[in-house]
Amino acid sequence: MWSKQELYTVVFGTETKAGRRFDVVLLWVILFSVSVVMLESVPSLGRQFSSEFWTIEWVLTMVFSIEFILRLWISPKPIKYLFSFWGVIDLLSILPTYISFFVGGYHYLLVVRIFRLLRIFRVLKLVRFSSEARVLIDALKISRYKISIFLLTVVAIATFMGTIMYVVEGSEKGFTSIPQSIYWAIVTITTVGYGDMVPHSVLGKIISSISMILGYAIIAVPTGIVTVGMSQVVNKGKVCEKCHTKNKLEDNFCGHCGEQL
Repeated sequence: MWSKQELYTVVFGTETKAGRRFDVVLLWVILFSVSVVMLESVPSLGRQFSSEFWTIEWVLTMVFSIEFILRLWISPKPIKYLFSFWGVIDLLSILPTYISFFVGGYHYLLVVRIFRLLRIFRVLKLVRFSSEARVLIDALKISRYKISIFLLTVVAIATFMGTIMYVVEGSEKGFTSIPQSIYWAIVTITTVGYGDMVPHSVLGKIISSISMILGYAIIAVPTGIVTVGMSQVVNKGKVCEKCHTKNKLEDNFCGHCGEQL
């Protein structure tokens, strides 16, 4: 019989062979569960195999419920785990099935289990990608004011272009309101181009062409902002307090003296 500490090492950790196996099996079960929910949403399959889907879903829900209870039981701080990101996701992955007892259709919310696949980064030990993710997050933090101003500028341009198009084209051409016209401007500036709203007048087409050209210029701006931010983060690095040697941001130990950073 395993102790709580041993179970904790297996369930929450990936340093042991049993822990890695546990997470790999769990990932496959999650994938299978999400696939079942998706297949059940197909009308023809949902009608033909409704009882089979129902049985499979309840079996999987029982499995996830047992896993959730196990995590609560072996966790040193159950309340902290319950209100943590993964604790909330684990709870949300089983609640819809129980809610479907009272309100129909909520079981489709089980696709929230797909977020639990993020645990694959723990299993694969992608330390390099984790460090790069930290660099990107730090770069976004540094650039957040510039990005905010840029987004406000884009909103202002879209509002301006949409309002002009509303005046030029009018409701009889599909531009029934300013918000609807702003939607058109956003679709045009981002070069998505759904085609559900198109200008018909010459002036409207000129404004549309200007919006498209602006879109290409706007797309390049956030890339440059984030690139500069990443450059600042990478060049910043970590300075060793012992020998004052500059190290990479993702380094945990000094490359010169070995001191922990």
